[in-house]
Amino acid sequence: MTVNNPKLHFIFALALFFSSAASADQSPAIDLQNGEDINELCAGCHGLEGQGGKQGEYPRLAGMPAEFIARQLRLFRARERPNLAMLQYVDHRQMPDPDIADISAFLSRIKLPTKLPPADPEAPDFNAFERLRQAERLMQIPRAPGDVEAGKAIYAKECASCHGGEGWGDNEQAVPQLAGQYTNYLWRQIDKYIRGVRIHDPEDPEYRLLAEFSQEELRDVLAYLSTADD
Repeated sequence: MTVNNPKLHFIFALALFFSSAASADQSPAIDLQNGEDINELCAGCHGLEGQGGKQGEYPRLAGMPAEFIARQLRLFRARERPNLAMLQYVDHRQMPDPDIADISAFLSRIKLPTKLPPADPEAPDFNAFERLRQAERLMQIPRAPGDVEAGKAIYAKECASCHGGEGWGDNEQAVPQLAGQYTNYLWRQIDKYIRGVRIHDPEDPEYRLLAEFSQEELRDVLAYLSTADD
């Protein structure tokens, strides 16, 4: 049957447009239970709570933006970000896209406290085991050497617009947090950014911003960041 009514043609076209748009927007639902299961493997290095380990040999992942974590996993998988420790875990068979989405979402939702809540050991309801569990989840970066105030000024001028006023990143823009991250790990990544092993700004991959800072300035910025979780 042929429809000659222009209004009907418009309605049919509009319905088709929204139907196609809805189909295009559909994405697999995040499975946090699957993410938690995958994290049991990641925990061997990065800790059960994504807190990292060995004073920065393995970085903190907890609380990082999900898209940032996912992007790094895709880079590892494509061998565009060199990391020997990750090679055996991130091929397409072991880490397909849905698994990347699940583990990234799971880790991004972990909140690590920086201070223990007040407690009275003499109180009748004091739970020593629960207090121990709280202490195990505590994430407090040791104070790094350097001039904190000088580092704060440099950070505010050069870094805060992307990484946030106090270094806690930007979830919407998938910019990672620097506060609460191990200083040793940050030093290693700075070296890789300066040497071009890692890309600091995907929109301008040839620009090596960090190379413009002296070692003293970088030391001061990291000293400031190490105090952000105080």
